[in-house]
Amino acid sequence: MKRTLLGLAVAAVAGLSVTVPATSASAATGDFGPDTCREGFVWREARPADHVCVTGGIRTQTRSDNAAAGRWTSGAFGAHTCVDGYVWREAFSGDDVCVTPAVRRQAALDNGQAADRKVSARLWINRYTVPPRDNGDGTSTSTSVDDIPRIKISGDHYNFGQVRLYLRYNTGRTFWSGTVTASSHGGFAGGSFGKKTGAFDCSRAGKAANGYAQAYDVLSGRWSSRVPVTIGCAVL
Repeated sequence: MKRTLLGLAVAAVAGLSVTVPATSASAATGDFGPDTCREGFVWREARPADHVCVTGGIRTQTRSDNAAAGRWTSGAFGAHTCVDGYVWREAFSGDDVCVTPAVRRQAALDNGQAADRKVSARLWINRYTVPPRDNGDGTSTSTSVDDIPRIKISGDHYNFGQVRLYLRYNTGRTFWSGTVTASSHGGFAGGSFGKKTGAFDCSRAGKAANGYAQAYDVLSGRWSSRVPVTIGCAVL
């Protein structure tokens, strides 16, 4: 086991229980900024600034390990050498709390999945066109708007459940709104979605965006960032 850096004042938290403030993200409900956990996850709090999202059981284990006494001894790695059967947790750089090897593996796994468990509320715009309608007799019906791109709002890193979507002018007036259910899709983290709005994409070279798209994660109360769009053009 290689000694990690201990110049981060880790001893101030190692071996001590962590008091969780009343405003801690103990549940997914509530907007805690970019570190908001998805429903079913809470902050691990191996140290006060540790906002890796884990299950409630893992946080309980973390508190127990922080409070455990008698797992350090003087040895090859100094005064913080772990007694036989224990290893450093290494939930963060310099974390020398002694835990079982299984707990250290779990900490590494949780670190690797940290980003996927947060409601970072990513949002982006895709564009699509409506194909001509087949009349069933070898002909098709097309109109002058079939080849004009429309706006599709897509996102990931949301809670599984309801997400409200908006297209608004820069003045704040709503041009279009809708609701979508974020769910699991391969290649996308957390709850994800793609919603065809039917609204025409009015952007063109040299024309500034006059509006924005935005999403609201209902469970957490988190808003996505605003994505610029150009909306409301007349189509003949």
